[in-house]
Formats: sequence, structure tokens, C-alpha cells
Amino acid sequence: MLAHVLAELGTRVLTDLTAGEVKAALGRNVAALVETPKGRAGRPSKALSADQAAAVLRASRQDRAVQEFPGCPPRPPALMHAYIALCLLAGIRTEEVRALRWDHVDLDGRPDGDPAVPPSVAVWRSVRAHSDTKTERSRRTLAMPAMAVAALRELRERQSYDRKEAGRLWQESGLVFSTRTGTPLSAGHVRRMFKDVCEHAGIGADWTPRELRTSFVSLMSERGVSTEEIARLVGHSSTRVTETVYRRELRPVITTGAEVMDAVFQNVG
Repeated sequence: MLAHVLAELGTRVLTDLTAGEVKAALGRNVAALVETPKGRAGRPSKALSADQAAAVLRASRQDRAVQEFPGCPPRPPALMHAYIALCLLAGIRTEEVRALRWDHVDLDGRPDGDPAVPPSVAVWRSVRAHSDTKTERSRRTLAMPAMAVAALRELRERQSYDRKEAGRLWQESGLVFSTRTGTPLSAGHVRRMFKDVCEHAGIGADWTPRELRTSFVSLMSERGVSTEEIARLVGHSSTRVTETVYRRELRPVITTGAEVMDAVFQNVG
């Protein structure tokens, strides 16, 4: 390839080189002769409001079973409640949650440590190729909200019950979120169960699990959290990624500075 380029352009002075000469040296792209399918435009992501998010959390923890897949006995609510709590309350990607292992979850923390360490989750894996996270910055360890900790405790107990019920059929994977026999959950499993929860919450079925993360960003931004901090929480390589991907969910006017200064100087006439 280099010999071909040198034969065509090797004697040209760089400042005299034209785009046409470069194009001619590169030759014809035969792939351009193929008529490719157009595909369909994807549905824009949307975010749950605070009221809708609360309704989803309530619906996911109620004493009702959700169907994992057609023809399968319904699952108790512990599984989906914990899944939703992690995605919505910690902003973890759905493919990261599906790959989460129990040895990456610390439900106790070290409250007496110096400094104290809260219960946390280490987001180091995903269901992507090679089991790695989307980017290097996506590897992060996050403190968990109290609701997520309680939900995971309940799920751990439920999984112990499933393990005993399955007996020899159980396949130990170490996964936090698994089927009745310990095997990994598929994206289809999660979508179906999440749709069921959303319908029960009264917000309609037109929601996807990935929009729990979108909702996390929106709720953080509405509470005045800076874009820099949101980028750290969701594991983005820069604020530019956050602003590009979640521009519709970010608060258009940053009010944190004004609110703080109003509080500091409220008594100044």
C-alpha cells in the first residue's frame, strides 16, 4: 500500500499537493457501488419525572410478581426492584448492571473507618465484548443510596431461596441479577419485566431500561448538580460527552452559584 502511494505522490512537494491527487492515489472505493439499506431513525430517549420515577419504584417493590419471559412462572418483585433501584438511583448502565457480581458489591461498608466508607458498588464489568466497561472512565466505585442497599439485601435473600429451589439445575455465576437457575439475564428478560412494572406504575409501556440512566442524569441536573459531577457519576470521559448525549436532560441554566450566593448574602441590604 505504501509503495503504491509513493509511486503516485512521492515526488510531489507537500505544499503543491492537491485534494484531487490524493483522491486519485487512493483509488476507487468499490464499497461506494453498493446500495446500502437506509435503516430507521431511533426513538429519542426520554426521562422520568420525579413523580414518575417514584411511581416506578413503588410499583417495582409491591407484593406482585413480574413475568421474566412468556411461559415462565412470574418472578417475585425483589429482582426488578433492585435492578431499577441501581439504574435509576446510581445512574449505572443497564449492561453494567446485568454483568454485576456479588463480589463487586459491598452492602455494609465501613461506617467506623477513618474515613468512613459507605455501602458501595464497583462498576468494573459489562456484558459488552471482553466483559469490559464502555470506556476506561466508566470503571468507577459508587456509594449506593439506602433504597438500593435495602433492595440488594432483599435480592440476595431471594437468590439464596432460588438456589435451593433449583437444586442441581443451579448454575453458579456469581451474578447479582440472574434467572431462577443462576444463568445471566438477557436484555429481553429485562425489557419485558421493566415494561410490566411501568404499566403497573401507570406511566405506560413505552419506556426502556436505558432510560432509567437518562432519568438519573435529568434528576441530578434538576437538583443543581454540576455537569462535571454528573459526568463523574455516570462514568463519562468528559463533560462534552455528557452534554452531547444528555443535552435534553440537562438543566439549561446553571443556578447553583446564584442560589449559594443568595444564601450567603441574604442579609446584605
